[in-house]
Amino acid sequence: MAAKTPLYDAHIEAGARMVEFAGWSLPIRYGSLVEEHQAVRERAGMFDVSHMTVVDVEGDGAREGLRRLLANDVDKIREDGQAIYGCMLNDDGGIIDDLITYRIEAGFYRLVVNAATRDGDLAWMNERLAGEDVTIRERDDLAMLAVQGPEARAVLAERLGVPDIEHLKPFRSMLHGELFIARTGYTGEDGCEIVLPNGLIGDLFQTLLDAGVAPCGLGARDSLRLEAGLNLYGQDMDTTTTPLESNLAWTVAFEPSERDFIGRGALEAQREGGVDRQLVGLVLGTGGIPRSGARVITASGDGEVTSGGFGPTVGRPVAMARIPTGASGEVEVELRGKRLPARVVKLPFVRNGRVAEAVLAEPDDG
Repeated sequence: MAAKTPLYDAHIEAGARMVEFAGWSLPIRYGSLVEEHQAVRERAGMFDVSHMTVVDVEGDGAREGLRRLLANDVDKIREDGQAIYGCMLNDDGGIIDDLITYRIEAGFYRLVVNAATRDGDLAWMNERLAGEDVTIRERDDLAMLAVQGPEARAVLAERLGVPDIEHLKPFRSMLHGELFIARTGYTGEDGCEIVLPNGLIGDLFQTLLDAGVAPCGLGARDSLRLEAGLNLYGQDMDTTTTPLESNLAWTVAFEPSERDFIGRGALEAQREGGVDRQLVGLVLGTGGIPRSGARVITASGDGEVTSGGFGPTVGRPVAMARIPTGASGEVEVELRGKRLPARVVKLPFVRNGRVAEAVLAEPDDG
């Protein structure tokens, strides 16, 4: 039986259609997926992301342990409350998970990891940090609500009575009572993610509903992150792909050169020798919606769609695909035996609510 978040009953009462995702029962949508998508693009929407796992890492060995465990360097965090995004790798450079790491204070870090990778993440962390002066604690007493959209911070500041939220810098966090408020998210829009005790999330959800914040499901979250060109773990990256093959080279801190993080040797070899695959965006014409696993035919060889769907803001089908390095221009996507024309573009498709100019150029419809 799928696990339930503390908001399960509230979702049902709000009319959500529930589905199982990563072992959890979560809303896929409440009404129209497109209306939920547009609510986040134009105003504010909220997502129950309580299925994600909060892990606190504390102790005198926390900093050095995380500097070895993560491909990004927690020493890039300049002040308490700041966060970095990056990957946890295996010895071959494959991505075990992508996660956000916050420094609460010296020797105290908070990690937010994916739901589907929870068990593997915790086992890997415990194994690789064994013997260190570190305590690793899964916080299943905490829930998480993402409030996203151009009006999100203003609504939160007013409804929570915390004007400082409007001045919170990107990738910074603050504490307000029992609420941990971070200016982060995974929709490509502005907003905050709020970590709070399980018993408090119901009141916050209702407060924001009363303020007109739209409840949104997994469907809108996926279309938003796809248009934003953000990888979904398990589709666009996994243990068989490295950050350098996944548009995430910017999250790897190769400097200082003496930092010996797990997977470094494999990534250095790739950086020196080059990668054979690249993750790109595809824009299609009419004729079909690209789905994960669909074959991509290029002049340099075949690739594969990793994520695909209709982009409500773009107004046409879009996809992320892993194709041979160097392939560009016009390609084809094979759907049910039919080859549909597509065009390779640089990600993201949408930035700050606006469609990228290169995306707007029309490919030939099949």
